[in-house]
Amino acid sequence: MSAGSDAGTAGLASPPGAPLDPAGLFAELRTSIAREIVGYEDVVRALTIALISEGHILLEGVPGLAKTQLVRAFSQSLRLSFRRVQFTPDMLPSDILGATVLRPKDQAFEFRPGPVFANVILADEINRAPPKVQSALLEAMQERQVTLDGVSHPLPSPFLVIATQNPLEHEGTYPLPEAELDRFLFRWLMDYPTAENEVRILKTRSLPPADQTAVAVLGPADVDHVRELHGQVFVHDDIYAYLANVVRQTRADRRLLLGASPRASVQFLRAARAAALLDGRSYVLPDDIRDLVFPVFNHRVIVRPEVLGRTAGVGGSTGAVGQIGQITQILADDLDAVDVPH
Repeated sequence: MSAGSDAGTAGLASPPGAPLDPAGLFAELRTSIAREIVGYEDVVRALTIALISEGHILLEGVPGLAKTQLVRAFSQSLRLSFRRVQFTPDMLPSDILGATVLRPKDQAFEFRPGPVFANVILADEINRAPPKVQSALLEAMQERQVTLDGVSHPLPSPFLVIATQNPLEHEGTYPLPEAELDRFLFRWLMDYPTAENEVRILKTRSLPPADQTAVAVLGPADVDHVRELHGQVFVHDDIYAYLANVVRQTRADRRLLLGASPRASVQFLRAARAAALLDGRSYVLPDDIRDLVFPVFNHRVIVRPEVLGRTAGVGGSTGAVGQIGQITQILADDLDAVDVPH
């Protein structure tokens, strides 16, 4: 692998006049968001990986964790257009996609785009809307376009959907269908801040803000530049085989009713390339695969009911917390079952 990795490093050259390397751009992005958001550097990294690899991300956590504020600060730092859509049980697909309307003046039809026509879309509390509304995003997420009345309307580039949802134990929520979950690169589970960060929040956020707004440090050209470099990140044949074996191991695991799909493996590789760039490397390491297994797979695999039942029988839980614990252990076991390339 070493010879191939060196070749990949030599082949990844920044174009003349490039403002910064990807790792430097990411460092500036983190610094900008830290002006407004305390902690959650791991979430910022996940959002950046999703943006570079042209994926989408689902943020899950209880209310009050500053999910909306974090996404807004992320888009402001990127100088990209941003729209927030609050999902509710009475929404219609046209509230997201737009509609074709009749102009009374000349009796002609025109398309009026909905909020989905922006670079960064925050689908807030997506699991509070019924499945018909949730599925309205499927074409946009997969094809980067919206089709209404037989006419396709391209979406702007870059295009990133960041959805938030509360845990399913909360009232008034609808589980996302598997087909939609599979369109998300990551499901990122947000937890409460650490004790140190909670003290920082109390010290800095309990008073009127002075200069705590994220500043724009990247633009669309920077994103395009990093995406060009993303396609040049070298992947050794051993890494291809390693990732394929990890994916196939989830399908062979008898504790899982559903393993990872081929779409998941393709998105996984794109995410691993982006992670390498953010670490200042032009080649993918096995650690890039291992570090991303849980966020890429946790919403795609389904634990067999009898396995959850056995967990509950020994004092565990069959709810969302119990399932996450089981999935974490199963994915760790599947990783250990696959030989790591050297």
